[in-house]
Amino acid sequence: MPSRKSVVTVACFVILSALVLSVRQFGKARPDLLGKLIPSTAINNAGEKGGKKVAGHSCSRDVSWLADLDIKYPVKYAERKILVRPKSGLKRKSLTKIDKTLFPRVKELDEDDASHLELRDCKPPIILDVPVYPKTPVDASNMIFGIATTLERLEDSRHHIARWLVHTRAKLLVVAIKPGDGDAPTSEQMEAKQSVMRDQGMDITLVAPLSEEESFTESYFSLVKVMYTHRANETTWFAVMDDDTFFPSMQSLLAMLKRYDPNEQYWIGAISESWWSVGRYGMMAFGGAGIFLSRALTAVLDEVYETCTKEMHKAAGGDERIMRCINGHTETKLTNEPALHQMDISGDLSGVYESGRIPLSLHHWKGRDYPVDLMNLVSDICGDCFLQRWQFGKDTVLTNGFSIAEYPEGEFANGLDFSKAEMTWDSRTIEESVNPGTAHSMSPSRPRLELDKQKIQYRLVESAAVDGSVRQTYVHRGREDGVMDTVLVLYWKREDQQGSVGGNGTSAI
Repeated sequence: MPSRKSVVTVACFVILSALVLSVRQFGKARPDLLGKLIPSTAINNAGEKGGKKVAGHSCSRDVSWLADLDIKYPVKYAERKILVRPKSGLKRKSLTKIDKTLFPRVKELDEDDASHLELRDCKPPIILDVPVYPKTPVDASNMIFGIATTLERLEDSRHHIARWLVHTRAKLLVVAIKPGDGDAPTSEQMEAKQSVMRDQGMDITLVAPLSEEESFTESYFSLVKVMYTHRANETTWFAVMDDDTFFPSMQSLLAMLKRYDPNEQYWIGAISESWWSVGRYGMMAFGGAGIFLSRALTAVLDEVYETCTKEMHKAAGGDERIMRCINGHTETKLTNEPALHQMDISGDLSGVYESGRIPLSLHHWKGRDYPVDLMNLVSDICGDCFLQRWQFGKDTVLTNGFSIAEYPEGEFANGLDFSKAEMTWDSRTIEESVNPGTAHSMSPSRPRLELDKQKIQYRLVESAAVDGSVRQTYVHRGREDGVMDTVLVLYWKREDQQGSVGGNGTSAI
């Protein structure tokens, strides 16, 4: 007959085995909640527990596409999958805190590893809640957009325009002007370009200038008349823009305009972020940010178009002509929408993009290192999440589509205020002005941090649609003193709401 001690030992072993099995099964079904059972301090960024390495499950991937990014081998590499969960009633915040680290430990990668990379420490996907977004393009058939540009510059912007215009039913009218001292485009060339863009799903019409002798400024102002001539019964808003104006979200743009009655005279836009530019050109809607004219106001401008054309021969720019015509013939005053961005500031614009503020438009991306079409691609997965910020753990901030920033010197603990924009940009100043340059547009702000010391920044260099997901590649370039390039990759994918796997400890401020 077994002793009482033996019976107790066997019973404890059976109970312990059952508990282990239950936890394992629970972990397979709800890995996100299982992680919460383990204190976050138990596993550090290096994937260690109690000072010892913990073996994660391995996975393999082909990363040969890195060869197209001018990466210098050997390179440090890490990746993570993100599952997006639309949540009804949720509103986008300036910064959302996640109580998990974003990446596992980095792996040193040689060029020979690129075709078959083995990662020993593959973490489960992070689940991010986002506001509910439409799965089909919004109906913007009440809008006509207008651009005056050359065929060459239109081609340079074609993919960027497609990001926000395709299948929205909004109309785009382009006054095709001649390039500098070159020849005016032929009707065949215009029709060919129009056909290409229509095949992409854009409702675009190219027209010749109203006069062969028109200057660019005159063609720009003529957009008011050209658009009004092409209006339909449902047209309520007319938008004048530059060929390098970018609208991140048509849905957000329509939501802004919905606050105004198009049967009243409205002139909506934004003054420049640069106080110097405002002083030079006036309190007007700057064209690069987008100028939005209500149906009622455009009807008046169409009536006085010929008069304004004769009066404005000394106006420097097309947007200035619009301002002078409105000021000279109506009582309409500018309605300033600061989320529309002219971007008349220079230098490093990281502080603007990383500010957590939701832009309705962006400008001046041509000739700068801001590929807004690639930056915005993640919106196909998570809706109005472009440039949305998440803080992971205690030292990492993701600005979606622009950068990942690490703060290695305890800047968080030093009270770094993320409600303030980091002043990374340069701007012209006006002597004896109380405005140092951008106080009216970018306040509140905080001083610039020293890169690679107070802030390590990984900038987006590539984004692509891959097997139903969007891949983002963020890179920190190494230095000549032997510091390697570091590549951080995120794979974004939608998660079926019916197949929810639980929360991930998020909080928003």
